[in-house]
Amino acid sequence: MNILMVCMGNICRSPMAEGIARHIAAQSGRDDLNFDSAGTHAYHIGEAPDERAQAEMKRHGLDISDLRARAFRQEDFHEFDVIMVADEHNAENVRAMAGDNEQRSKIIKMLDSGCGSDENVADPYYGGEEGFARVYQQLHSALTTYLDRS
Repeated sequence: MNILMVCMGNICRSPMAEGIARHIAAQSGRDDLNFDSAGTHAYHIGEAPDERAQAEMKRHGLDISDLRARAFRQEDFHEFDVIMVADEHNAENVRAMAGDNEQRSKIIKMLDSGCGSDENVADPYYGGEEGFARVYQQLHSALTTYLDRS
């Protein structure tokens, strides 16, 4: 199964989600899962994740420094089975690119990934380190539940 994580710039929430999901899958021996991340806006194409995101991930023993931001593309609907979006704004942007209901059905919110939550992952970009810590906790909890059920 191929899973794509999507946020706005692909330097905070979605690379954190990709790193967390890869780690959870590796710990549970799930080599049938592949992950990537993208952004709905092309602000940071080619850039590494935000330094604060990298620092928070390192606090948990995870290194995402090798990831690079890219933009969400139409082809992603064909390459991925599930498209996890960080918030409703990103969901709207991805839905607008969907060609049909089958493509729209692939879109779920990261925090609704099996947990029954309609909550958004708040964008920590304009805040401090505590926002990145909260994002890590939210994503780790939701993705653990989702991957256990998949």
